[in-house]
Parts: sequence; C-alpha cells; structure tokens
Amino acid sequence: MYRVWNFVTAYSLLLIGGAVTALIWVNLHPNSYHDFVEYVLIDDFFIGHAHEVGGHVSRTLTVHYLVNDLLMAFFFAIAAKEVWEAIILRNGSLRGRKAATPLFATLGGMLGPIAVYLGLAAILGSSTFDAVHRGWAIPTATDIAFSYLVGRIVFGAGHPAVRFLLLLAIADDAAGLIILAIFYPSGDLQPLWLLLSVGAALATFLLFNWLPRRMDRGRQMRPCSSWVRRYLGFWPYALAGAASWFGFQEAGLHPALGLLPVVPAIPHADRAFGIFSEAEQYLTDLLNHIEHNLKVPVEIVLFFFGLCNAGVEFSSIGVPTWLVLAGLLIGKPVGVLLFGWLAARPLRLGLPQGMRTADLLVVGCVAAIGFTVSLFIASVAFNSGVTLDGIDVQEAAKMGALFSFVAALIAFGAGKLMRVRKQS
Repeated sequence: MYRVWNFVTAYSLLLIGGAVTALIWVNLHPNSYHDFVEYVLIDDFFIGHAHEVGGHVSRTLTVHYLVNDLLMAFFFAIAAKEVWEAIILRNGSLRGRKAATPLFATLGGMLGPIAVYLGLAAILGSSTFDAVHRGWAIPTATDIAFSYLVGRIVFGAGHPAVRFLLLLAIADDAAGLIILAIFYPSGDLQPLWLLLSVGAALATFLLFNWLPRRMDRGRQMRPCSSWVRRYLGFWPYALAGAASWFGFQEAGLHPALGLLPVVPAIPHADRAFGIFSEAEQYLTDLLNHIEHNLKVPVEIVLFFFGLCNAGVEFSSIGVPTWLVLAGLLIGKPVGVLLFGWLAARPLRLGLPQGMRTADLLVVGCVAAIGFTVSLFIASVAFNSGVTLDGIDVQEAAKMGALFSFVAALIAFGAGKLMRVRKQS
C-alpha cells in the first residue's frame, strides 16, 4: 500500500524527453527553438510578462510564460499537497521525532551547496561574484523523482535510506518554494495583492469546507458536506486557485506558486500513507481526487517544462556551470553527511533502523541531482542577456543543472565504496 505511485516514473520519462528534445533542437536550430519558446500567444493581455508601454504596464502571454508561470503551478500544487499532508496529518512523514534527522540533513543539504557556490564565486573575484551571486539557490534543489529512482537502484526499494531520501527531497522542495517566494520575486512587490490570495483561500475553506462540516455535527449521513461535494465538487477551489494565482502575479511573486495558499483549504484525508503513496489513489477525499485527476496533465506539463527550459547551447558552458555543479556535487553530499551525522549522533536523534552513517554520504550524492527545481530557479535568478566572459549567465547556470545527472554515476560509485547492501 505504501509504494510510491507511478506518477514519479512517468514524470521522469516525460521530463527527460522534453529536456533531450530541447537540447537537440537548440543545438541544431537555435533560432527556431527560441522563436518557439518566446512565441507570443496574446499581446496586451491581463496575464503574461510585464513590460511598460507608453507609461502603463502591459502584459504579453508567451509560450514560456504559459508553461513556467501558469501550467507549472499545478506541479507545485501537487508537491505542496504532499508536503502539507506529511506535516499536518496523522502518520505524516514530516511529523515528530522520526522526521528530525531527515530535516537536519535537508538543512545541511542546502547550506552546503550555498557555501560552496558563494565561496568559490568569491575566490574567483569580485566581478565574477557580482555576476553570479544571485544564483546561490540553484544548487540547493533536489529533484524528487530522479533522486527517488536513482536511490531505488543504489539502495534497493526496501532500504530505509530510500524513505529517508524521499523525506529529504520533499522537505528540500518545500524549502525551495519558500526561497522562490522570498528571494526571487518576479517584479516590484505589491504585497496588498496577496490579500486576494489569502482571502480567496480563507473564504473557500470557511464556506465550502469548515461550514458544511460544522453543520453536519451529530448527523451521521453528513448531508451538507455531501451536497457540497456532489453539486459543487472542485469548482469553488478552482475559482479560488485562479484568484490566488492572479494575486501572486499582481503582487510580484512567482505565479507558479499561486495555488499553494488554496491547497490547505481543500478537504483532505485524516491520515497520510506516505509521500506519493500509491495507496492514496483509493482515498475518496477531494484533495486526493484532485491530485489524481491532475496526474496526466502535470506529466504533459513537465514535458513542456523540459522543452522550454532545457534548451541550452553547449557553447554556453562557463563559470556558472561549474559553480552550480560544485555546489551540488560537493556541497550537497558534505552538507547531508555532516548535518545528518550531527543529528543522529551528538543530538542523539538517531537514524532509521537498518541505515548506517555511511549511507548518509550516498544519500547526499543521490540528492545532488537538482534538475527540475534547479532549472526553474536558474530561469528566475538571472535575467536573460546578462553575460560573464561573453557567456550568458542564465544559460550557463542551466547547463550546470542539466549536468547534475552525473551525480547518479557518483552515487553508484559511492554506493560501491561504502558497501551499500541492496534491500528489495
């Protein structure tokens, strides 16, 4: 019942397919690739890239904006759903003492890459540091799907380190969402617009979740809640999500995070089976129902995300590429090992039964696969056209995120060196 559902596998394959297509396309016909990504769908629209025209702000909806800022909101909503359940529900994976060591390891897996990235940038000189310092968050990310798949191969599906890795990855992504919201606004901040997001989520929760349950107290058939579910379904939450998304756009925050305030407002199960658990497809609560309806659309979205963001010419390899890679391949394993050991031994929080301290190093190597969220952060950390030594900084940083797949090979080698015993 607790197996991770096949969304992870399908998501990985389609995302890789989109990324490989983009790499081939941009290196064979760069002009046509960039024309496709920046193709204008609607000019002077109410959503899209903001730019000033004649003294007033106008927005242009492009393919890139549609994918990165609108459609990716559904992917981040699914990730947020898993984080929310892991924190709030009975048996949630991120609740209590059992989550303490993975959370410590997550902290180390973020601080280590930041220290390596910024430290090396500072050593390379002030001009380099000034050009690349905004990318400090790129190597903090861990790709949930790819790290999970590689972890299963290295440790075996039954090894406790795989579950430890999955907790680390989901906590890492949760921290990544916070970093995106706080440190990488999409424009001038207009925080009053966030009242629209918060208000939409709160009103929907009170009217369509809390109030029907309140009215059903003492009534075994729960007529009010059943009526809301049967005749209104997910529509109140869809409308609240649209309002919240628009509030994020107007507030200057990344709209891709716009659905996050609404996720906790949706009726959910009273217990968690585990992160991306296959058993959750049999639950009838509205939150899990929505997630499974979004499964196929999000897989398609991730293909287009790879297509629109992984199109980097090989000539773009430069200093930011190596900084991102160093942060991931050096900072991530060292940080996970150091902070995981600190939590398990001096703080006596312990490790899962059957997991050794040496396994932390291998977990850190697997977690160094940044890819999805690293690509996303790279696309917002640097403005297109900013160069260092004649190389586009954004493109070079993206190449580092793509090259992080080498962490899989390093993880295999580390697993052999640390004598990891696979458990099926």
